[in-house]
Amino acid sequence: MKRNNTQAISLALELAMKKHNNVIVYGEDVGNVGGVFRATRGLQKKFGVERCFDAPIAEAVIAGSAVGASINGLRPVIEMQFSGFAFLAFNQLLAHAARMRNRSRGRYYCPLVVRMPSYDWNNGANGALEHHSEAIEALLCHIPGLKVVMTSKPSDTKKLLLAAIEDNDPVIFLECLGTYFNTYVSNKYRYNVQEEVSDDYEVAQLGKAKVLKSYDETSDPDLTIVTYGSKVYDCEYAVKMLEAKNFKVELIDLQTLHPWDQETVVASVKRTGRLLVVQEAVKSFSVASEIITTINEKCFEYLKCPPARVAGYDVTVPLSQGEKWFIVDPDKIITQAKTMLEYPI
Repeated sequence: MKRNNTQAISLALELAMKKHNNVIVYGEDVGNVGGVFRATRGLQKKFGVERCFDAPIAEAVIAGSAVGASINGLRPVIEMQFSGFAFLAFNQLLAHAARMRNRSRGRYYCPLVVRMPSYDWNNGANGALEHHSEAIEALLCHIPGLKVVMTSKPSDTKKLLLAAIEDNDPVIFLECLGTYFNTYVSNKYRYNVQEEVSDDYEVAQLGKAKVLKSYDETSDPDLTIVTYGSKVYDCEYAVKMLEAKNFKVELIDLQTLHPWDQETVVASVKRTGRLLVVQEAVKSFSVASEIITTINEKCFEYLKCPPARVAGYDVTVPLSQGEKWFIVDPDKIITQAKTMLEYPI
């Protein structure tokens, strides 16, 4: 049946809790209400208060208890109500969860998942408060021992969340708030988020990107676009507009940000000779920065123009009247792509 991302998350949690008796779900308002965005609605009724419950408004406690629970045989899935609230949990996640396997020389693992709604502004200038509008993936990707996932399409969301729950390392599972429900709005552009999502227990491969558009070597493609999260929808639209002008664009959804799929991206850039990375987070010291650096190291002799990135500005996310200027939309992507495609060789 057709589902949006919220429904896909709910389905994945239900499937995991049915299959694994040691999976527990908790966080602020997660139990009785079903989470602020209702992604856990109905789980407490189905599995009881011992497996799906509300936690105190104390993110350090939520994360710290999950570390202890995971070491002792449970597989907790905890929710930070917004990613901006997770700063209070960083000591537990960075100093303990991420290091436990190395610290214990493999005696202990931390198989926990931290769900975080991110990017509150990308639902079309909704006027959210600043701590609801964080983009912290680069901070998390910098920490050895953490795996970082950011989803885009509901069918992939379900598979990736199940994979995260089954993984023996701590996984940060970032969910773009603007793509939670049926429609995603990016300034003047609107996209349908719903798609067919199977009821089956299906697991994706963490660390593997999804190629959304590709060409074989004989077709001589022109440009590689790499993106993730909500920007997948904007990039898909931009690719259609570029294809209408007879450009051949390969589009890659990273899905896992750490570790990211270097092999797939490198192979594409060697075919196209051009790389554009699109992200919604701020530009400097970012996921895009890491990808471009790696491509410069591994594909320099293949490049037909300098790699480029379309990203948020290096400012605190503006409040409502300024949000539309901050958002990365297809207009910005197409403009940068055309500049690269017209670069003199």
